Amino acid sequence: MTDEAIADTISAFARAAADSKRLGFDTVEIHAAHGYLLDQFFWEGTNQRIDHFNGTSTTERSRFVVEIVKAIRKAVGPDFPVILRLSQWKPQDYSARLVTAPKAMSDWLVPLVEAGADILHCSQRRFWEAEFPELDGEQGLNFAGWAKKLTGAATISVGSVGLSGDFIGATRGESSKPASLENLVQRLERDEFDLIAVGRALLSDPQWVTKIRSGSTDGLKPFTPADLAELV
Repeated sequence: MTDEAIADTISAFARAAADSKRLGFDTVEIHAAHGYLLDQFFWEGTNQRIDHFNGTSTTERSRFVVEIVKAIRKAVGPDFPVILRLSQWKPQDYSARLVTAPKAMSDWLVPLVEAGADILHCSQRRFWEAEFPELDGEQGLNFAGWAKKLTGAATISVGSVGLSGDFIGATRGESSKPASLENLVQRLERDEFDLIAVGRALLSDPQWVTKIRSGSTDGLKPFTPADLAELV
């Protein structure tokens, strides 16, 4: 991308956010995960630029996204929530790790929060997996938990909520049965993260939230890949 293209892209994000606010939306979410454009700047392997949007650290390689968040914050004002979606894993590499320790994660995330991101949406394949099990064990903080601890920002966790199989299995045609939410409840009760995002369970069962709230878990529907092609 040329310098002009960089500037145009930053402006486009800001205009889109301002339009969303004007049209009555409650928030905007910036997709900077899963190998999309903004995520490509974070990674040393994909960021091959020779200007100040690259560097030897995640802090330096985050500058493009920082500028986008700043522009959005300026466009929407101080009271409009801005969410930033992030991930470690990639669709082409499920074991990919942008950062492998809390200090590196802090260097990556703190500048993004300081730029104006209110909420970090931390994507995992399985929300119950510890981000750094070598530090706090297999039941330790997940990605969203560490992000909240390191930045002080509100966080959203996500990944195979309420289902026995993960998203990757769904792409291979695998179905999933309803699964226990005990681990989720425990993590919410200890304030590990603030919100949880639900995907496939809701695609198969639009009444999922109502059933969970009322305790009618016996009536939960399983997920099948065919549900991705049907308006339920």
